[in-house]
Amino acid sequence: MKLEDFDYFLPEELIAQTPVEPRDSSRLMAVNKTSGEIGLFRFSQIDRFLQAGDVLVLNRTKVIPARLIGKKKDTGAVIEVFLLKRLGIDRWETLVKPGRRVKPGQEVVFGDNLLTAELLEVLDNGNRVFRFKYSGLWEEILDKLGEMPLPPYIFTQLKDQARYQTVYAREDGSVAAPTAGLHFTDELLTKLKAKGVEILDVLLHVGLGTFRPVKTSNIKEHQMHAEYYKLEQHTAERINLAKKEGRRIIAVGTTVVRTLETAAGEGRKLAAGEGWTDIFIYPGYEFQVVDSLITNFHLPRSTLIMLVSALAGRELILQAYETAVKERFRFFSFGDAMFIE
Repeated sequence: MKLEDFDYFLPEELIAQTPVEPRDSSRLMAVNKTSGEIGLFRFSQIDRFLQAGDVLVLNRTKVIPARLIGKKKDTGAVIEVFLLKRLGIDRWETLVKPGRRVKPGQEVVFGDNLLTAELLEVLDNGNRVFRFKYSGLWEEILDKLGEMPLPPYIFTQLKDQARYQTVYAREDGSVAAPTAGLHFTDELLTKLKAKGVEILDVLLHVGLGTFRPVKTSNIKEHQMHAEYYKLEQHTAERINLAKKEGRRIIAVGTTVVRTLETAAGEGRKLAAGEGWTDIFIYPGYEFQVVDSLITNFHLPRSTLIMLVSALAGRELILQAYETAVKERFRFFSFGDAMFIE
């Protein structure tokens, strides 16, 4: 299967630069993967597609203000340090710009010495490992000095940082939001619970690799980035019971899909655990756990459009995307939603 098989035309003006208010006023495209029917709605109407007994699975990860702007201690040169992966209490793997200006042993200071970072090593992939030094709570310092890392296709400054978090985000670790969940409000989740929808959550910390393009013409040669996930015993048991009883498992976002499909074992049963997943889902993949998916509209030629194509079929997804362009849907992180049922 070739990379160009997942291409489509997208007018630049359809890339959403700001979120809508309220959250659930975004538009919703319902795609029936069995009948091929495509319907247009509002996200606030998502309850009409969910029924009592369905299991809705969320990703509770929280985006950290991962972009730090500092200066070299010895020269004062401006340095950007982007936090990628926590390696220990005070050590982080980072992306540095310009990286060549900082050598192992040198220090970068942030916020009038409120935070300092010593470069420990340069990794084979070009990323840098820093040891950070500070007094007080790391989370408070990061909130004070860090900036929210918006995707590279968003050029408008975000007025409210909370709008790049889901209302149920609670565990720090992502450098990008699980954007399918941005459409939910507390009121909408309460409404779904009252209807009898079971709501569970998993954890997958979204990495910067989610924005890295596929560069191989043959998609099977693409190497997926790895992301940390965690699935609790209670959640695994509840989902396994629902599968046994023939109830639908509905993932909110591709991150939830990757978590659940990674944790699926023999007999399509989930096993609780944590670790790193580099699962790559593209057409031909046989889903073990996930039945339906709430997701956003993804970049052309991306691993994410390949994943949704695996669930609904490439031809139907491309037809849906063509419809979305024609109907002037908003695309990507702050854009509209799709429900694949």
